[in-house]
Formats: sequence, C-alpha cells, structure tokens
Amino acid sequence: MPLGLKQARAARGWSQSRLRGEIERYVVSHPQITVASSASLKVYISDWENGRRPIAEPYTTILRALLGWTSEELIQEIAPQEADGYDELIRQIDTAHAVSRSMVDTLTSQTELLRTQDRMVGAISIVDQMNAHLGTLQEALTFAVLPDARRPVARELAGAATLAAWQALDVGAADRAWRHYEMGKQAAKEADDVLYLAHAMGEQAFVLADAGRPELAVDLVTEAFRLGGSRLSAKLRAWLLSAEAELRALSRDPTGARCALEKAAQSMPDTADPRDEAVASIFLNVEHFDRWTGHTLVLLGDEAAISTQYGVLESLDPTFVRARAGLHCDLAEAHLVRSEYADAARQVREAKLLANRTGSVRYRRRIARLGEAVK
Repeated sequence: MPLGLKQARAARGWSQSRLRGEIERYVVSHPQITVASSASLKVYISDWENGRRPIAEPYTTILRALLGWTSEELIQEIAPQEADGYDELIRQIDTAHAVSRSMVDTLTSQTELLRTQDRMVGAISIVDQMNAHLGTLQEALTFAVLPDARRPVARELAGAATLAAWQALDVGAADRAWRHYEMGKQAAKEADDVLYLAHAMGEQAFVLADAGRPELAVDLVTEAFRLGGSRLSAKLRAWLLSAEAELRALSRDPTGARCALEKAAQSMPDTADPRDEAVASIFLNVEHFDRWTGHTLVLLGDEAAISTQYGVLESLDPTFVRARAGLHCDLAEAHLVRSEYADAARQVREAKLLANRTGSVRYRRRIARLGEAVK
C-alpha cells in the first residue's frame, strides 16, 4: 500500500529524482534547515512512499511547502488503483448520490432510533453510535453534488445534529453541544429549511442559559422566531414561545415569561400526537406542553405549578426517564416554595434515581442544588 506522498508527487508530475532535487533546492533557500545527503534522500523517498520509514521533521515541513498537502494527507494509505485520486473521488460521489436518493429514509429511521434510546437510557450509552451517524450524514453531504441530492441529506443532518447537541448538553459537554448546534444550523441553511434553522437556534439558546447568559439566550430565541415568521408551524411556534418563557423566567423577567406562556398556549394545537410533520426534531403534545408550562411556573415560584406537575407525572409515558427526573426536580422545588421539606426531599431522591439511570449531568447538577436546599 503506497502512501499519500506518492499520490502527491504524481499529482505534480514529478519523479522521485525531481522530488529529491526540489528538496535540495528548498534547503539552499532555507539554510537553517539541514537534511541528509543526496544519496540518503533517494533512499528516504523510496522508503517513505513504501511505508518503510515514517516522514519526520524537517521533511514534513519541506514536503508540505513543496506539495501543498497536509502531514495527514502525506502519510495516508492510498489504494494502488486510486493513485491519481479521481477513482476514489468518483466512488465517494456515486456513494453519496445513492445515499441521498435511496437511503435518506433509512438514515431518518436511525435518527429516530437514537432519539428513542436517548429518552429511555440517556446520552452516555449511545455517544459512539450518535457520532458515527453524524459522520455518515456529513460524508454523504460532502460528496453529494446537486441541490436536489444535497437538501434531503442536509435536512436529516440538521435534525441529527440538534439531537447530538442536546445529548452533549445533557452530559455536560457544552463545547461539543455548541459545535453540534452550529453544524445543525449550517445544515439547515444548506437544506434551505428555515424551520429546522429556527429550532436549532431555539435549542442552542439553552447552552447560553446553562452557561449563565439567559438574557442572551432570550435574544437568540427571539431571533429564531423572527427568522421563522409566518412560516413557523403552529407546534414550532408554541415550542419557541415555551422556550422563550422558560428563558425569561431564568432571566428574572416574570412578566415577559407569563406573556410568552399565554402566547404559547394560544399557539399550541390540541393534539396527543407529539410529532410535527414540518420538523421531525420537535416532540411536543398537550401533555409535554403542560409539563413545560409547569416547569416554567415552578421557576417563577408559582405555587399552583405543583398540581400541574403531579398530574403530568401520573400520565407521563414511563419511557421518558429523563423527563420524569425533571418532573421530580420541579416537584421538589415546588414543595420548597411551600416549605414542605420532607416532601421535597422525597422528590429529590426520586429524581436522583432516574438521573443516575440516564447519566444526566445536567439534572445531577440541579439535583445537587436541591439536595443542599432540603438539608
């Protein structure tokens, strides 16, 4: 298996002797660099190209300057029949064409499976599968050629990237979460889908909130709402308004939070179906909307929130393990507002058990704060 150096040299139309001469000329103009003798260089080049000797400094610096390839490209293994690079490029383009036209449904199913696993067992246990899935979608998009082939892959990448970002946020990997949201936003732009873009921006706002910048998070959600405008689906509109309400509550803006909650209630469709046909990433029905509303009311210190959250807890699908942990946290906070410390402590214990099952760092932090309050 010849290495990338041979391909780089061939792309320039140079023989090994020409490459040796170019190295020697480079050294003449850079006298601070010392290399082996001409006879030794001849052996080195042959050894480098056949994998018998690693390319080390100062030769990597010289070869990058002469050939314009990165160090990683110079040492990669290249199949002999692909020595000019075009065979491999065409193979990747053909593969991407097949993926974009016939496998998007399969990739969508894979995203849905990962979404289901995430809500049941948490992000930690599926991080490798999630990263591999993102890699497959990115590779397909990189080599897809025409817009009609690129858009469906980009849209699926936007949805998968926001899922991966939320998982990263849940395990405390804030930088990875932010970068995945940026990936999702760029993919949504590539897909020319403002709804996926608005949703990615809305979720990304929670990274800012967790980092202690809830006011900036409100601004980001507001911008997402502005971008979507009249094109927002009713459910996405309710989702963004619910996000705004929670973030305004965190920003100590109770009037703004309650106003956003009222608008969200007006926008929310009366449906038990949690999915949005326009945005597969949205998971919101009346039950989950009530849970979110109750959570925001808890943040506002509203004593009436306790009855809402107990009602949701009774009816919530038990596979939503992380969501149930959040409900127990809400109930603990609500009991604390009423100075019911024993009940609050019981809810903290329940939340801790569920958070440990999913490995949620985000909820563990909240539980730790609540634990201090009930001591």
